[in-house]
Formats: sequence, structure tokens, C-alpha cells
Amino acid sequence: MMSDDTSVRVAVRIRPQVAREVIDMCRICTQVPPGEPQVFLGPDKAFTYDYVFDTGIGQSTIYETCVARLVEGALDGYNATVLAYGQTGSGKTYTMGTGFDVEVDETVVGIIPRAIRHLFNGVVEKQQHARERTQMPPEFKITAQFLELYNEDLKDLLGPGGPRGGARIHEDPSGNIHLAGVEPRIVTSPEEALEYLRLGALSRTTGSTQMNTQSSRSHAIFTLYIKQQRYIKVEDPDADVDTSGSEPASEFETLTAKFHFVDLAGSERLKRTGATGDRAKEGISINCGLLALGNVISALGDKTKRALHVPYRDSKLTRLLQDSLGGNSQTVMIACVSPSDRDFMETLSTLKYANRARNIKNKVTINQDKSSRTIASLRREIQQLQLELMEYRQGKRVVGEDGINDAWHENQMLNSELQSLRTRVKALSETVEALTAKNVLLQAEKAAGQWISSTNENPEVTSLIQGYLQEIEELRARLLEAEAMYQQLKKRQIQVNAANPYGDSGYIFHSDSTSVLNDAKKELQKEIETLTVLKEQHGHTSNISGKTGDETEGDDAEAGQDSVSEDDSDDDSDRKEEDEEEAAMGRELEALTSDIDVKQRLIQELELSQRRLQTMKQHYEDKLAQLQARIRDTQEERDKVLQSLQQQPTPPTEKVKKLRDEYEKKLSAMQKEVRLLQSAKKEHARLLKSQSQNESRLRGLRNELAEMKRAKVKLLNKMREEAQRHKENELRRNREIAQLRKESRKNANMIRTLEADKRMKEVVLRRKQEEVSALRKRDRGLSQKAAGRAPPKPINPKALKQRWQTFERTIAKQALAKQAAAETEREMERLLQEREELGRELEKLQKHRNTIATSRGDTADIDEEIDNVRSKISYLQDSISECQRDMMEMGDGEAEGEPGVEALISTIQSVDEAQYLLQRMLAFTVEQSCVAAQKQLEVRDMESRLNQVAQESDVQHQLLEHVLRDRDLLSLTNNHHSTMNYSPPSSRSSSPDNENYSQVIVGEEKQRNNKVRRRTTQPQELLYGVQANPDNLKTEEQSQNHNHPLTRVPSAPGSLKSHGNITGGSPTLSRRDSTSPRPLRRPLHPGGGSM
Repeated sequence: MMSDDTSVRVAVRIRPQVAREVIDMCRICTQVPPGEPQVFLGPDKAFTYDYVFDTGIGQSTIYETCVARLVEGALDGYNATVLAYGQTGSGKTYTMGTGFDVEVDETVVGIIPRAIRHLFNGVVEKQQHARERTQMPPEFKITAQFLELYNEDLKDLLGPGGPRGGARIHEDPSGNIHLAGVEPRIVTSPEEALEYLRLGALSRTTGSTQMNTQSSRSHAIFTLYIKQQRYIKVEDPDADVDTSGSEPASEFETLTAKFHFVDLAGSERLKRTGATGDRAKEGISINCGLLALGNVISALGDKTKRALHVPYRDSKLTRLLQDSLGGNSQTVMIACVSPSDRDFMETLSTLKYANRARNIKNKVTINQDKSSRTIASLRREIQQLQLELMEYRQGKRVVGEDGINDAWHENQMLNSELQSLRTRVKALSETVEALTAKNVLLQAEKAAGQWISSTNENPEVTSLIQGYLQEIEELRARLLEAEAMYQQLKKRQIQVNAANPYGDSGYIFHSDSTSVLNDAKKELQKEIETLTVLKEQHGHTSNISGKTGDETEGDDAEAGQDSVSEDDSDDDSDRKEEDEEEAAMGRELEALTSDIDVKQRLIQELELSQRRLQTMKQHYEDKLAQLQARIRDTQEERDKVLQSLQQQPTPPTEKVKKLRDEYEKKLSAMQKEVRLLQSAKKEHARLLKSQSQNESRLRGLRNELAEMKRAKVKLLNKMREEAQRHKENELRRNREIAQLRKESRKNANMIRTLEADKRMKEVVLRRKQEEVSALRKRDRGLSQKAAGRAPPKPINPKALKQRWQTFERTIAKQALAKQAAAETEREMERLLQEREELGRELEKLQKHRNTIATSRGDTADIDEEIDNVRSKISYLQDSISECQRDMMEMGDGEAEGEPGVEALISTIQSVDEAQYLLQRMLAFTVEQSCVAAQKQLEVRDMESRLNQVAQESDVQHQLLEHVLRDRDLLSLTNNHHSTMNYSPPSSRSSSPDNENYSQVIVGEEKQRNNKVRRRTTQPQELLYGVQANPDNLKTEEQSQNHNHPLTRVPSAPGSLKSHGNITGGSPTLSRRDSTSPRPLRRPLHPGGGSM
């Protein structure tokens, strides 16, 4: 079947945003123009594909557009593949339908269930269509298999004991991929196929990550194998009009197809998925498989690399998809992407991945069995030849002059020879007919003259003899024709045997006679079968020996041919002698077989003539008995009549005389007839005598036949022994050849070792010679200058330096581009995180506003805050768009910019230049490594200092909070004390507790004013370690009492009674020595607030 080059069709499906993305304020970064198979990423970056489906397109539209035609092609014998690719959480499993749901709406059913129903409906339609056309319906056999590629381990999800590994991938000579260790399941209905799909989906490995709660952790491949057997009618284009009403011939055709449904695991970044442990290993394995798939797509899609190696064997995934990518398959790739801007990088990578896949070319052919392909090719050749013949007849093509002259002369010669042979055959036929008629007439006259003197008196006997003689002549003629045909066939068979001594040389005789004995036929057939079996054994033995020799000769063809050439010549001479012996034995066997056949034919003819003579003997004896009975009856009647006449008194004399004459005439006629019969009896006796001779001859022939059969058996046994001996000799010779080749390989290895040593010595010698020549050139330098000869032109170091500067600039540019891309990506991630935080803050503000609005409060302030947050989100969105634009421009710059380091390396022209650049590259690498190590040390130092500053900041922050909390408590205490001293007069009496409390406070104030060694530390001392002056302590304390109270912070306690003694818990300053600039502090206790 003719092959058709088709490209891999690519479809892009954009899933809708999920609720989490809407809550996180993610924007849509993809746009699809109406009516065009394009998708815009960002403001101006466009990608064109075969199909593009926006967020609102349903499952049925995608199936009818992309997959329905593949199912129709699979029913016609074409392979097909549907491939789903994309990042994790982009909707691949949903699109393919490999997930398991208890109840699924018909509108959201995936591609695989729809394809299964379509496939079985197509089978029913094809069978029904054949029945309507009164044809034999095609037979279909559909099998299913479900595979999982988990961590580069191929598992059968439909195994009898659950998922099991150990499946192996094989490739047949035609390039088709087959699996060993996988048991396909026969399916007869769509429900059964869907049940297997459900079981495989339940057994598939899934897991939860931060990006997808039901993430597929393996690649899944669901395959349907369709085998179709159908009868096709073959119509002859050159059929005549009269035969147009007859039915055309039918042929049996077998078609096979396989349909792959591939649900790839999503590409993922460990930073975003948050995977650790086994999940991280799974993600790495998934990314490795997708990387190998990307390399294959790049190798197949790049026009400059199509002739190079395609790395199918880098991963089991690419090995399984070898037919689908660049092989015999109609392939559709569905790239699933996310529209959210936080998945911008993954979406861009997926679109580039799919764009490369469009350049892959597949060679699609129909999958027929070998016999169907052979018949189809022969039919095409016949049609082509018939077309050429028709063109010759119509005059569209003209035979060359040489062809016409040769054909005309050959035709004239054959026609003249045919005419002469026809004339000769006609003359010979007339002569034979005349001689046969004359011979028959003469033999009839001779036979009749022996019986009677006149043939006119017995015309019946004469006609009978003529009939027998004519039949004998016809049988002789037939015998001569059969012998001539036998001789001709024997000559032809001898020629065939001489051309092919090992072929099948049994004769098949077609006898014209229908009276051959059944027993002789059976015995002859048994002998022919025995001979055929022995010849087949002999031919098989020869073939085995030949194959064994070929295989042994084809094992190693490396070296040592000269060492075994003499043995090969001896083997060839021995083989020729054996072939001559076998040919002689074959000819002897053929001659013996032909003699046996001739003797058997002669025995059959003799037995046939014996039966005829026996029949004639019985006929003559019966007729003679009848005549004798008639004579006796006539004599008795005569005696009775004569006796009655004698008894009469006066018998009439005339009447008696008359009666007597009549009876005498009858009696004489009967006596003549008796004589004739007696002569026939004598002839019959003579024939019986000849029959006895024939019987003795027959016995002799039978003895000779038995002797020949025994000789044949001996010859066959001898041939069998010779074949066995030949086989043993071949095996012995093959062992000897193998041993000689083994020794030859050893000798070849030794030779290679010696040659390697020789090459090493030559290299050392060449190096020494080069050193000697260098020394000689150095010694001849002065003489060269004196002679006026210029030294060899040195390499320009300036050019090399400029070349290295170009390398250095290119490396710096690429490094800066990578750094810029990484920095832009980090900036975009930071902006996305800030936008998510602002989104959550906006959600809280909106809830707060709704609460205030419900309570009919003033929402002006909260509205202003919401507007501020939204303006910030808008600003962040503009920044994110700018980052996306920068990243796309960087990608375009890399694709269309200056050549990279690899291109510059390919332009190196000399070894000296390469050596110089390599030295500079090595020095540059060492320098950059030192700089990187120094920067890492500086980063560690800065990190340690940053950690120390952060710790100090935390300590100062805690001290500040503690001081503020104590001052707040002190202010509250002073306010309470002033309120109690200047309270208005009341009818109520003062509480004893308040009085006691005031006395305690006053007493403590007095005591604190009297004590100089113990005072409350100031905030400046706690924060900055300022040393207080003892002379100014009292002044500071007095000024502190007149300071304004601090505002109460929300973290301050609401009740003073819960703190007990307030002043007793105030922090104090204690020093270890006078030189220490930093205070020693006790740990902070949130409850007591003391140090």
C-alpha cells in the first residue's frame, strides 16, 4: 500500500480558571481570535496551530474536530495516536477521560469513552452495510491494554493480580513496536471496554501536591488493537461485456490497527508543587521522561537534524511512542494550558513544545498482512501491464524497430515450422488410418477363413471378429501414444533433474484408460508417497546442512579469512563430490522409479486382457452349450416325428421325405454352426494357452517388480544412510570451521594487540623525531637567516586575543541573559505573591464593609481603603504584564540573536587556535570559580551579620515593648492616683482599701525619692545603654513625675489590680563592672513585666 506523509496535528485547549485562581486575583494571559486557529500569549505574541479551543469549548466539539476521523481511519487499518501534554493541573486527564468518576454527565465525558463508543458503532455499521449488500460481513477482534509508566517502570494495569511490572519493549524487523509480558484483554462491547478503563484508572498512581489535589504521578497509555478480516471483490478492468453480469472474484483480506490514547503526567516545578520525598522523585522522573520526549520532538521537527540520530532509546516513553512520532501513525497532540498569568512560564513552554511538534512528519500506511500486500502489489502490476498492453494496442506506445524485427522473424520461423509439422501430421494420420483399416480387414479375413470357408454365410461372426480386432488396434494405438508420452515426460524429467538434482522429481502419470485396477492404483500411490517423503527428507537434510553452514559462516566475518581459505577450498571440493554422488543416486532412483511405473502399467494391461479373455471364454461356452441343447432338442423332435410317421399304417412318402429333408437341412446348419463354434473353441483354447503364457509372463513381471521394489527400498535406505552420513560430516565440518574461526579470532586479536603496540611505538618514535627535527630547525635558524629564507609565519596573537574577547563577550551576554531571566522570573513570583496577599486583604476589607453596611455604619473610610488596595493590585498587574513582556522578548532574542558559544566553537579552524582558546577558557573558569567562592564567603558573612542584626533588632524590639508597657502602666497608676486625690465630695465614705493603697503608693514614692542606689531605668538606657549620672537622678525623677502620660497601647492590660505591686516589678539596672557599656538584663516575663 502506498505511504502518505502527514504532519502531526496539534490542538491547543485552554481550560477555564478554577475558583482558587479567581480568589487569588489571577488575570487571563491568553486570547483566542474568533474563527482563527491562533492563540495570543500576552499582548502581541501569537502561536498558530491546527486547532485552538478556548475556555468555553465542550468535550464533544473537541472529539468531533480532532479524534473522530482517527477512529474512522482505524476501522480502515490505519494506526492512530491521541497525545495529551501540558503542565500539572491543566486538564489532561479530564480531556482524555482516564479519570474515574462515579457519575459523569454525558457532556463532560472524555475522548477515550467517546472513541470506544464510536469504534463499536462503526463495527456494527460496517457489518450491517455488508449484509445489506448481500456480502459476507467482516469479522472484528478488538483487544485492550492499559499501561502505566511509573518511575521508568512499565506496569500492566489490567494484570490478573493487579498492576505488575516487568513489561519489555521489542521492535520487529519492519520497525513496529511490540510489548512482551503484557496480556491484552478481548473486548466485545463498549461497556466491557469502559469497565477495563475504569479498573485501570483505579489502579493508576495518583498523588496530591500544592498545585493539584489529584495529580497523575505516571504516564498512562490505553491502547485498542483492532483486527479486521473481510472479503473484498476484485473487478477486472478489462472484462468483456458478455461477462459483466457475472460476480467478480472475492479475496480474503486482513487489516490490523492500533489506537494509542496517551495521558502524559504534567510537567511540574518542585518549588511550586512543594513536593518532597517520593513525590519529588516522581516529579523528577516525570520531567526526565518529558525532557526525552522533547528531545525526540526537537530532533524530528528540526529540518536540519532530521538526518541525524533520533534519541528514542533515552526513555521508555519515547520508545513506546516511536510509531506515533515519525512512524506509521496518524497522530494528534492536544496541548492543555492554563489561562492564568501565574502559570505564564509553563504556558509559554507548553506552546513552544507544541509548536515544534507540528513539524514532525509521519509515514502512514495501511496495515495489511503479507499475503494481502503481495496480492495487492501483483494486482497493481497486472493492471499496469494491462494498461501498457492497451496503450500498445491503441497505438499510444510504439515498439522499437529492433523489437519489431526480432519478433517478426521469430514469428515467421515458428509459423513455417508449424505449417510443415501440420502437413506431416496430417499425412501420417491418413496413412495410419488406411493401414489400420487394411490390417483390421486382413486379420478379419484370416480369422474368418480359419472358421468357415465363406464369410458370406456367417456375417455375424465376421462382424464380431472385426469389432474385436478394431478394439485391439485402438488399444495398441493408445498404448503407443502412452509410451511416446512417457518417453517425452521421462526426457523432460531428466532435464529437470539435471538442472535441479535436489528437487522433487516424481512423475504424475495421467492415464487415458479408465479401466486401471484400483488395487494397482493404491499400491502405486503408496510407493509414490513413500518416494516423495524420502525425497523431502533428503532435501530437508540438504537444506539443514546448507543453513547450518550459512549460519556458521555468518557468525563472525571479522578476520582470519586468509587462514581458512585452504580449508574452504577442500570443503568445496568435498561438497561437490557429495553433490555429484547425490545427483547420481537421484538419477538412479528416478530411473528405477520410472521402470517400476512401466512394469506396473504393463501388469495392469495384462490383467485387463486376462479379464477380457475370461469374459470371452464364458460367452463362447454359454453359446456352445445353447447350440448343443438346440441340437439335442432338434434330434429328439426328429426322432419323435419319424417314430410317429413309422407308426402310421400308410405314411405319405413325399411328406416324410419332405420333412426329412427339412430336418436334415436344419441339422446340417446346426452342425455347421457347431463346427464354427468348435473352431472358435479351438481358437479360444489357443487364446487360453496364450493366456497361460501371459500369466507366466505376468508372474515373471510381478517377480521383477517385487525385485525392483526391494532394490528401490535398498536404494532409499542407502540414500538415507548417505544423508545421515552427509549430515554428520557437515556437523563435523562445521565444528572444525568454528574451531578454526575461533583460533582465527585469537590470532586476529593478537595481531590487533601487536598492531596497537606498534602504533604506540610509532607515536613515541614520531614524537622523538619531531623533537629532533625541532632541535635541528633551531640549530639551522642562523643559517636560514643568512641564506635569506624567512621562518614559518607565526600565529597572530592579536587575532587570537580578539577571538577570545569575542568568546568572553558572548559568554557574558548569555550569562547576563540567564541572570536577567531568573531575576525577572523571581520578580514576577514576588509580584504574584504580593497580589495574592492584597487579594486576601481586599477580601477581608469587603467582608468588613459588608458587616458595617449591615449595621448601617459609616463606610467611607473602608471604601477608601478598598480603593487603595485595588489601585495597588492594578499597579502590580501592570508590573506583572511588563515582566511577562520582558520574558517573551528575552526568549525571542535568544532565538533570533547572535550565535552562541556553540556556534563560535564550530568556527575554530586550527589546532593552535583551539589550544589557545582552551587555555584561556580554563584560566577563565578557574578565575570565575575563585570569584564565585569569594562571593559565597561574602554572602555567608553578610548572612551571619544579617542574622546578628536581626537578633539584636528582635531584642531591642522586645525591650521597647516592655518599656512602653511599663510606662503605660505607670501612667495609668498616676492617673488613678490623681483622680482619687481630687475627687469631688461625696456622701459615701472612703474605702479602706483605697486609703491603704494610696498610703502604700505615697510611702513607696517617699522611699523611692530617698533611695539613690535603686531607681527605675530610663528608655534611653535600655535601648542605647546610656550610663546615668548619680547626681542628676533626683532631678530626672522629679522631671519624670511632671511628664505627660503616654497613650495606652492595645497590648497593655485593662486592669491594674491584676498586676499587684506595680513599682516593685519595674526594671532595674545592675552592672557587673563599670567598664561594661551594655546592661545585664533578666529574661522578660509577659505576666509580670519585670526583668
